[in-house]
Amino acid sequence: MPLPHETASGELLLVNKPKEWTSFDVVNKIRHASGIRKVGHAGTLDPLATGLLIICTGKKTRELASFVGLEKEYRVRMRLGERTASFDAGTPVTERRDTGGVTAAQVAATLASFVGEQEQMPPMWSAVKVRGRRLYEYARKGVEVERSPRMVTIHSITPLEITIPDVLFDMTCSKGTYVRTLVEDIGLRLGCGAYVTGLERTRIGTFLLADAWHLEDLIRNFAERREPVA
Repeated sequence: MPLPHETASGELLLVNKPKEWTSFDVVNKIRHASGIRKVGHAGTLDPLATGLLIICTGKKTRELASFVGLEKEYRVRMRLGERTASFDAGTPVTERRDTGGVTAAQVAATLASFVGEQEQMPPMWSAVKVRGRRLYEYARKGVEVERSPRMVTIHSITPLEITIPDVLFDMTCSKGTYVRTLVEDIGLRLGCGAYVTGLERTRIGTFLLADAWHLEDLIRNFAERREPVA
């Protein structure tokens, strides 16, 4: 069974990252299963997120930078009326507010208001490096450090289900966009708070999650290819 996008000098693999795995966990698993030393990924996903990772092996890793800047598409589930420090379910709820006055029409209008170019502040619970350390390392110790905002573009937001307090929507965005920060900002603008309860990356450029390998199937494929021929 040939791997997708296989070449003599390396492979480009589309992988569906499991929940609670880091992107580096996936890279290390593939490195161990394949026996290939040079393995890398284009575009980190949060541990609690699932969905499309682009993995390259061998000489194909030279092309990783060309995938990082591609447009991303996500399916997002958010909970209104609650906030967390990490802007997702990775940390406990720290604040609760009533959502009784929030309507579906207000939610839809607020989502639409975030389409376009805007500044975003990287969340403290992120892998951005400041003074040589990841922000989440500071956050775990309760330390907040100064960060620099970045310009990002939200190309589209499409509501799929609005059953307050839960909202499901699809969005497309530029590289470097923090979906958790977007949801935090949406909650603040609505006046009730919000955090991410589900996040799945469904597309990177023209590469689709529908074409991705489940990790266990990919590992099995590598094992079969490494078995000696009788």
